[in-house]
Amino acid sequence: MTTLDLLRFALGALAGHRLRSALSALGVAVGVAAVMLLTSLGEGTRRYIIGQFTQFGTNLVAVQPGNTKTFGFPGVFGGTTQPLTVEDAVALERLPGVERVVPVVLGQGLVEHGGRGRSVVVYGVNHQAAATFRIGVAQGSFLPEMEARRRASVAVLGPRLARELFGDASPLGQRVRIGGLSFLVIGVMEPKGQVLGFDLDDLAWIPVATAQNLFNQRNLLEIDVLARDADHVREVVRVIRATLAARHRGEEDFTVVTQTEMVDTFGRVISIITATVSAIAGISLFVGAMGILTVMWIAVHERTAEIGLLRALGVSARLVGLLFLLEATGLATGGALAGVIAGWVIGALARGLVPGLPLATPPGAVVAALGMSLVVGVVSGVVPARRAAGLDPVDALRAE
Repeated sequence: MTTLDLLRFALGALAGHRLRSALSALGVAVGVAAVMLLTSLGEGTRRYIIGQFTQFGTNLVAVQPGNTKTFGFPGVFGGTTQPLTVEDAVALERLPGVERVVPVVLGQGLVEHGGRGRSVVVYGVNHQAAATFRIGVAQGSFLPEMEARRRASVAVLGPRLARELFGDASPLGQRVRIGGLSFLVIGVMEPKGQVLGFDLDDLAWIPVATAQNLFNQRNLLEIDVLARDADHVREVVRVIRATLAARHRGEEDFTVVTQTEMVDTFGRVISIITATVSAIAGISLFVGAMGILTVMWIAVHERTAEIGLLRALGVSARLVGLLFLLEATGLATGGALAGVIAGWVIGALARGLVPGLPLATPPGAVVAALGMSLVVGVVSGVVPARRAAGLDPVDALRAE
């Protein structure tokens, strides 16, 4: 019996019990589709997060109050936390390898004009924020260059906020009230969209000293430092730590985080979550393997006479076992292919229904799913194949 004859015989046996074969392959198909979709969601989320962070550049360094590596949460559970100040930011501007420094104060305020009002996030920054965060100005100009401790009643609006307050009219030269204080609008930013759920188009930018006075905050939320290039980031981090530690009585009670570290941290978290949920989805493959094992075991019992006839015609026990192994592998492979197709179709439908859904199917995941299914078919077919090969020809024929 040639290999082609074996394949025809196996396919004929599967086609003879279409419903049973389809139900057996269904478990594998569900498992493959689930693993594929969950892996695609994990990979898509990872790429989305990387894209969100890297749009601001890879040489951005954030300095935050409190040593999170020591205490877990800065200044909340034990330990002393020296707040970051504008003076700290000014000191960092003079460091080698540093291109820009942005002190940041954050608050929520009601922005009002002409009877319209909108509660938005108000960013207190300096004149270097737009260039540092790679956000362009659509109208007017950004905050003027001035000494960081100086207050000024000027504001730059996000495009959505400007549209909500002024409609189609130009807001330049108009006055808005933020938190009860009057501000002159000097610019409108270009659309930037959302970053990790934070809408950069729906906020207001004011000078950092003015924000400290408005929100009664003496301390900074963080200090963002832009290194000259990615090659200088490590050296910049080193001098930042040394400078701030010297200013804080020798204590490193702050945390310096680079863009690369943030991306790597999120990547590790997403990888762990993806592996966990994929393993859970892989249980469907195990269920599918048990289904194939059961079906093939029953098939051996039903086809005992057929096995005896094959042996009487000179077919070896090895070929009989191989025949049933091919049938089990065929069921698993067919289920895997159906699962891959289902995964692609469901993914395409999901992207159509939810345009922003982060789905990206890595080719390796498809290859791995097909490989796992092949292993499932072989493993689940071994025991029935061995049972079929071990039947005595005379006893098998007598079963007729």
